[in-house]
Amino acid sequence: METVINNLVKDALALNATHASVAEVAEIKFNEDFRKLCEQNSCGSYNKNWMCPPAVGPIKDLKERAIRFKQGLLFQTVHPIASSLDWKGMMAGGANHTKIFRKILECMENNYNFKEILPLNAGPCTYCTKCAYLTGEKCQFPDKAVSSVEANGIDVMDLVKTSGIPYYNGKNTVSYVALILFSS
Repeated sequence: METVINNLVKDALALNATHASVAEVAEIKFNEDFRKLCEQNSCGSYNKNWMCPPAVGPIKDLKERAIRFKQGLLFQTVHPIASSLDWKGMMAGGANHTKIFRKILECMENNYNFKEILPLNAGPCTYCTKCAYLTGEKCQFPDKAVSSVEANGIDVMDLVKTSGIPYYNGKNTVSYVALILFSS
């Protein structure tokens, strides 16, 4: 298993993650207060996406699903921005992060023999240009839809620090975090 873990981290870094580590699920701190940020609609996706609250489900259920796993590949991407107010740069960084996330997820699905994978990304699911939730339809791609680390009530700041990944990566940067839980 140690070889698998080393290879996961190497693969993530080779696919342009800035930092990568394997996190122990038993060490993850869950906090329902993170759902309050979602309810305040801080990212603009509350009640607009199948993978965001309230549609994604209660934190209690999401936590129960997550703790069935023993470990997860935690990775971060860091992107330069013009200033701390560079919204366009932040959105471009988020889009780039999601491309990297999808490549790493595909690598894990195709090159590792995991029984089950639970991918969690940064922010709302963006697989579809317009989420079917907005028109009252079922998710069109449930096998590709991904909720966020935060929507699952995971304390991202604690998670990255516990895993040896910096939370702050310097002035004029924006960082995004993803966690892909796996069962071997």
